[in-house]
Amino acid sequence: MESKEPQMTEAESLQLIASMINKAKNQYVENGFLYILWGWVILMCCLVQFTALYFFKNENAYYIWYITWLAIIFQIIYLRKKRRSRRTQTYTSEIGASVWVVFTICLFLLVMVLLHFDAYKAINPAILVMYGMATVLLGVIIKFKPLLIGGICCWLLSIMSMFVMYEFQLLLLAPAVIAAWLIPGYLLNQKFKKGISNGG
Repeated sequence: MESKEPQMTEAESLQLIASMINKAKNQYVENGFLYILWGWVILMCCLVQFTALYFFKNENAYYIWYITWLAIIFQIIYLRKKRRSRRTQTYTSEIGASVWVVFTICLFLLVMVLLHFDAYKAINPAILVMYGMATVLLGVIIKFKPLLIGGICCWLLSIMSMFVMYEFQLLLLAPAVIAAWLIPGYLLNQKFKKGISNGG
């Protein structure tokens, strides 16, 4: 007599798929650490450059942005460790990683093009547009409204930055990273800790 394996109902199949999607989403969201890291790095850089330019007339203030290379190196090491500890790479995490890779490449090329044409006053508005694009996309992908709102704030600040002096454009980068990365990052971190405490 042949033994029949229990068949899943359609509702059970849908529930399994939904749980897998949620698990993948949670794996990508993780703890918001990289949002917090980059939020503080960019915030510090733009405030230091603004202070040096506006109050001390230091034209070499842009050197502070070289700190971002240290953050990039740290991020690469951090992500490699996380990838090794994670058994499977989810579809959601691959999409999220691709968004940031494309963002980084496009941002680098955009800045190079603008510098080539001596359009340095357009760099910060363009950067804000790119911040908004990546943040909104991630907000849609992981269905996290604070990221969506933060990205829209970047776009609005980009429009505002077209009507202010270059030095004050740097000040507009500050609320942009607070809205797009720091606040969502800390909210994701809180959500992550809550998930752990609930056994999620």
